[in-house]
Amino acid sequence: MEGSSPVRSSKDEYSNVSLRRLDVSDIDDFMIWATDEKVARFCTWEPYTNKEDGINFIKNTVAAHPWFRAICLDNRPIGAILVTSYSGNDRCRAELGYHLASKYWGKGIVTKAVKMVADTIFEEWPHLERLEALVDVVNVGSQKVLEKAGFQREGVLRKYFVLKGKSRDWVMFSLLSTDPRI
Repeated sequence: MEGSSPVRSSKDEYSNVSLRRLDVSDIDDFMIWATDEKVARFCTWEPYTNKEDGINFIKNTVAAHPWFRAICLDNRPIGAILVTSYSGNDRCRAELGYHLASKYWGKGIVTKAVKMVADTIFEEWPHLERLEALVDVVNVGSQKVLEKAGFQREGVLRKYFVLKGKSRDWVMFSLLSTDPRI
């Protein structure tokens, strides 16, 4: 129809996902997901209650972390993804973690971000042979993300980790440097 704008499908709407460093100038976007109880539910941290704590986190933790990136939609941070390397004899493996503003759950954004990390991390860190992800057994959405990104479910680690004062079962997922990429 002449004069009407094209309708963007939901797939097109979320196709501009990128990863970049998180900066203090991103504090307002950071606070959207960092204050959300739904996002923090499966994280080790509690929802943030003030900007000052968020700024300090970005300055002191994010800036010093070797691989912490903002998950961006049109270059605007809507979540974060990080890879934390082990040291010593465990140097061949690292742990993947991520969180996303609840408004964007179920859109394939984190799956895309995880695939982006998987496509680059083994090149950036040539010593890395195994990327692991631990997911709370009741966090089915996050388990699906990892499976769609090519991670293998290895099993349930019973009473593996205390989260928010309660020991919980966790599912271990892994992706090896030699695994095919999806």
